[in-house]
Amino acid sequence: MKEKLTQKDVEKIQQEIDHRKLVVRKEAIEAVKEARAQGDLSENFEYYAAKKHKNQNESRIRYLENMLKTATIVSDDSKDDEVGMDDIVEVYFEEDDEIEKYKLVTSIRGNSMENRISIESPIGMALKGHKVGDRVEVKVNDNYSYFLEIRSIDKTGSEDEEIRGF
Repeated sequence: MKEKLTQKDVEKIQQEIDHRKLVVRKEAIEAVKEARAQGDLSENFEYYAAKKHKNQNESRIRYLENMLKTATIVSDDSKDDEVGMDDIVEVYFEEDDEIEKYKLVTSIRGNSMENRISIESPIGMALKGHKVGDRVEVKVNDNYSYFLEIRSIDKTGSEDEEIRGF
């Protein structure tokens, strides 16, 4: 897996693990017990739904714990005039004559539908460390690349974004 995580990501993941172990696990076990007590398990939908929820919770805990074991910690610090983690960057696409805003995040918080792009994506790698006015090349693959111009950098800091599912 080898996810790149910030210290804030690690803390958020640990909080979710703790919540799932201490709260969700107990609720799920209790729901299975209640459904089992209703009798015939062969036609007991509540029992199967409770077991499924319990298993999904346990799977999510394993997934998050494995992510923490294999993660690489990256710094979320950057200079005031450079693009860094959790910055909102306004860029101009030369090819399309369009302006877009993106927030650079770690891959576990990435969501292209909300314009949160990973620092491991082609655009993220191209933008990181550059300044307003820089023209950067986004290399998609060996045969195709395009250019962006950085128009502005907004140093807003980290928001409370969800960690992606699996």
